[in-house]
Amino acid sequence: MKTLKLVGSVAAVSLLAACSAEETVTRCTTASQSEWIDQEQFQAGLKEQGYEINEFKVTPGNCYEIYGKNRAGEKVEIYFNPVDGSVVKEEKE
Repeated sequence: MKTLKLVGSVAAVSLLAACSAEETVTRCTTASQSEWIDQEQFQAGLKEQGYEINEFKVTPGNCYEIYGKNRAGEKVEIYFNPVDGSVVKEEKE
């Protein structure tokens, strides 16, 4: 009986941990990648606006994410919607 309760408890904790981890992913779009702005074109546009890009990547939540500096020279981490280029989330250091 104790073994059954332990297995049930472990399963419940695992399920809750999976749900919590999934909620922390910033989601930007569900559109297919054929609708996204070209990555090089997108980065070039940001640089023209004064951004300095140290790292650029595509996230599991379908975002373009940059680490770098904004126009004011502040360190930033920004998630962009790759379809329209809008800022979904921005963190400054």
